[in-house]
Amino acid sequence: MSRKKEYSNPLVEQRADPWVYKHTDGYYYFTASVPEYDRIEVRRAATIEGLRDAEPVVAWRKYETGPLSANIWAPEIHYIHGKWYIYFAAARTTETKEGLFDHRMYALENESANPLEGRWVEKGQVKTAWESFALDATAFQHKGVLYYVWAQKDPDIPGNSNLYISEMENPWTLTGPQTMIARPEHPWEVIGFSVNEGAAVLKRNGKIFMSFSASATDHHYCMGLLTADEDSDLLDAASWSKHPEPVFQTCEENGQFGPGHNSFTVNENGEDVLIYHARNYKEITGDPLYDPNRHTRAQVLHWNEDGTPNFGLPVKDSRR
Repeated sequence: MSRKKEYSNPLVEQRADPWVYKHTDGYYYFTASVPEYDRIEVRRAATIEGLRDAEPVVAWRKYETGPLSANIWAPEIHYIHGKWYIYFAAARTTETKEGLFDHRMYALENESANPLEGRWVEKGQVKTAWESFALDATAFQHKGVLYYVWAQKDPDIPGNSNLYISEMENPWTLTGPQTMIARPEHPWEVIGFSVNEGAAVLKRNGKIFMSFSASATDHHYCMGLLTADEDSDLLDAASWSKHPEPVFQTCEENGQFGPGHNSFTVNENGEDVLIYHARNYKEITGDPLYDPNRHTRAQVLHWNEDGTPNFGLPVKDSRR
């Protein structure tokens, strides 16, 4: 049996909410939240390890005022219908407060073959059923249908954010019903904040696995897992089951705290790879959101005999 690949971690320092996408051109494309929350960067490399030293290119910068002027969070880059798209969340500033937590979701489009080139065009806000706090959008295609999954505050439900799914008419417009498929319900999902957010999709073994993150962004941050059968109606909440325990969480022994907001990719050996952020210390001064040291990390995702993913433990730092 071949040895599983190991990565030198942290992979990219001070990059939270990491997203790695392997394209058909063989390159790995990377984007994430930057500590300043003021711009969206994209970089690429021929290997996952190569992303560490790849030169980032600024795809978009925030505005000085208005709805796209603060807290640019959790960009993801996708290739859909022959074009590149970036989904991200943005908030606004006011005369009395810099950076309100009133995020909405937006889309950018780039027609270039290489998304580090060309022009990113704003496609506007991705509108949902309510005008309320919304963020952490992802998209995936299944059986010819494009789906959008995101986190949002339902004004009628206590808590901070639930997970929703909808079909898409095009990569920036939802269509049809919007279904809540998860809400914070277990003790590990409601520490500090009642949060389900940061979904990422992995299709394997006849199932659709959807990881997500829960609780506050300190050492309580952790990951849960939803599962649906690949032949089920993904817009039916009953098709999705939530694992009752977190599948990835703080490991004090390995010095890893608050792992979460992940993405999935495949390495050069064909192994599934978990990309996520975590801190290497527990005590944080001030608001965890403004502590810059959530670093991007990578490790091979293992599989159980029953075909379900085994996330294991967040591995120790190997770089100093």
